[in-house]
Amino acid sequence: MTTTQPPQPALTATGLRKSYGPKTVLDGIDLTVPAGTVFALLGPNGAGKTTTVRILSTLIPADAGQARIAGHDLAAAPEAVRAAIGVTGQFSAVDNLLTAKENLVLMADLHHLGRRPGRHRAAELLERFALTEVADKPISTYSGGMRRRLDLAMTLVGSPQVIFLDEPTTGLDPRSRRDLWQIVGELVADGVTIFLTTQYLEEADQLADRIAVLDGGRIVAEGTAAELKRLIPGGHITLRFADAAALATAARALEATAVDEDALTAQIPSDGGVESLRSVLDRLDAARVAAQELSVHTPDLDDVFLALTGDR
Repeated sequence: MTTTQPPQPALTATGLRKSYGPKTVLDGIDLTVPAGTVFALLGPNGAGKTTTVRILSTLIPADAGQARIAGHDLAAAPEAVRAAIGVTGQFSAVDNLLTAKENLVLMADLHHLGRRPGRHRAAELLERFALTEVADKPISTYSGGMRRRLDLAMTLVGSPQVIFLDEPTTGLDPRSRRDLWQIVGELVADGVTIFLTTQYLEEADQLADRIAVLDGGRIVAEGTAAELKRLIPGGHITLRFADAAALATAARALEATAVDEDALTAQIPSDGGVESLRSVLDRLDAARVAAQELSVHTPDLDDVFLALTGDR
């Protein structure tokens, strides 16, 4: 009988540490990122997000700890790691003296793709990122969203397995931000792994399969967006009933914390989980009362961020 081995993670890190003089920036963080997923690293300014990306992308060494990316040891095989990754930093890295096509062809040359394959790859990416019509225009005429799309296109020239996006939508308008979200979704659908740092909590909520919260150089929480939201008190279930008698019966059975007699609603504390919801419905059945409407309210990632980082 053959057994199927679980897929190898795209990225693992154990005990990563980094200090600058007396200041500890990373204090032994552990990370595991499955292949073909979006992993978001959240944290306040100075928490160590960019330092983490710089270490994992081989730009600076860690003081201690180990990491493997795309199957390669970060310390023993940095060249192999660089060949497998792409990095889009906080600020656009395009050359303003060149056109979009020239930027992409230059990147293809740096990847030693060869003249014909390199130009084919540049044309392919210009089309994919909707830049074909402006391919020969100077970068100085581009909007922020266009520059960001070109920046990400340049990252993809070498067909990386893992892409680090360090606050990629900073300064973009909402439409450009959502355009970039769509591109990220398409990349993941193609099997690319995205390691995202962001200050936009909605961005992490929309994109990330898993989220880690970094504060003071340590991971203080990790999980899916829904799991993190359930860590924070304040979640509740709101039920609306047909009449005052049903409301009163339900309020007694459920020990409701808030009752609105005008709206015929009752609130019950809940962590938003399935078991919590099932318990409420079972107790309603036992009391022989039915709710007309039900809604589940959980804290959002803003609440999670503020509670976990102590940032008031």
